[in-house]
Amino acid sequence: MKLFRSRGRGDAGQSTTSPSAQAAALYHAGRYAEAEAAARAVAEARSALRDDPHGPLAMTVAALAMGAQGRHADSVAAYDALLPVFGRIFGAEHAQTLKIRSDRAQALSALARHAECEAECAAVARIADRGTGPHMPVIAMAARNGLVFALNAQGRHTEAETLAREALAAHRTPDRFALVLQLGLARSLNGQGRHEEALAEAERAGGLYRTLPDEDHRAENGAVELATATALLGLGRAAEARARASAAHDACRAAFGPDHRRTVEARSLLDRMRDA
Repeated sequence: MKLFRSRGRGDAGQSTTSPSAQAAALYHAGRYAEAEAAARAVAEARSALRDDPHGPLAMTVAALAMGAQGRHADSVAAYDALLPVFGRIFGAEHAQTLKIRSDRAQALSALARHAECEAECAAVARIADRGTGPHMPVIAMAARNGLVFALNAQGRHTEAETLAREALAAHRTPDRFALVLQLGLARSLNGQGRHEEALAEAERAGGLYRTLPDEDHRAENGAVELATATALLGLGRAAEARARASAAHDACRAAFGPDHRRTVEARSLLDRMRDA
């Protein structure tokens, strides 16, 4: 999810005037180690200021950057430390608090804690649906995307398909949310053995991916190739599948490193093809 823009203390975020602006810009540019270092520096510089929002907000950038580097356990630990702070500064149902709950839930899925991710994403979506303010629909959409991923990861592909289709029908903007929902839909179809349909959805996602600015699709590097490779393998097109899986692995390793969940998934798919 994009980082929020600030409208003052109550809605503090990473605006161009925020102390975290540089860290956020580095994160969006895919320079994750630098983003983490810059965010930690901001948090340390403001650590003596009680209930100052900018230090904790900086650490949300650090948590995102840790996850993007494949350090998913570190990312979850950072969110665990931040949640009570956000609750105190912003309130339990404030957009900023709900955002880090959603981000934490999706980091849990990277650690295969899928049932926890499912429960938290469902809770966040419910609260955001009844909330007000410009960020609540975005938070609800992000939480539903996490829910689709968690359902797929638990083998509940029919439920994931239904939720992804409902979310796509309600969200007609061609943006990153549409991209990740299409990829979630492709994953659900692959999981049901409906590989022709999955391939069509992956190709649609690929077309959308190519139209988005780099900062809007960088976090999904390798995801289209991975969905396409899985569908092609299911269709018996092994050589094409191997080429796409190799491209996915290379892209993920370059962008996120060897320990990121998507890099690991691509490597596992390649290993499965080699062992077949």
